Amino acid sequence: MNDGHEPATKANIEALREALREQISGTETKLLRAFYDFAKANQHRVSELEGSDATLTRRIGSIEGRLLEVERRLNMPPAA
Repeated sequence: MNDGHEPATKANIEALREALREQISGTETKLLRAFYDFAKANQHRVSELEGSDATLTRRIGSIEGRLLEVERRLNMPPAA
């Protein structure tokens, strides 16, 4: 009867070592996939933010140019 108190054989230890190695390798693969998925999603978000930032900067530049034109006209009325 096997009650779990028999001495382990070299084959038992080797089987356990191989099972642990496979489990560690599987866990490592899952972690790497999770990190890569996070990095990919984060890169997409950063790219969208950079695009939005560039668009906003262009729009602010356009508004500043228009405001400068209005101020110029107010400060220097056309000659009569």
